[in-house]
Amino acid sequence: MFEIRVICDRPDADRISQALAAAFDTGPARQYPTRLYFTADHRPTTPESE
Repeated sequence: MFEIRVICDRPDADRISQALAAAFDTGPARQYPTRLYFTADHRPTTPESE
C-alpha cells in the first residue's frame, strides 16, 4: 500500500480521482484546497491483464 499526493486545481479533482481509481485500487480522497491524498494499492494481476 502507498500514498499518492496530487497538487491540482479544484476543478480538476474529479477527473484526476477517476483516472487514479482506474489505474489503482484507491480509497476515498482526502481533499485540501490544492491537494488530494489517496491511499492506493496495485490492482491484482489477472491472466487477461498480463
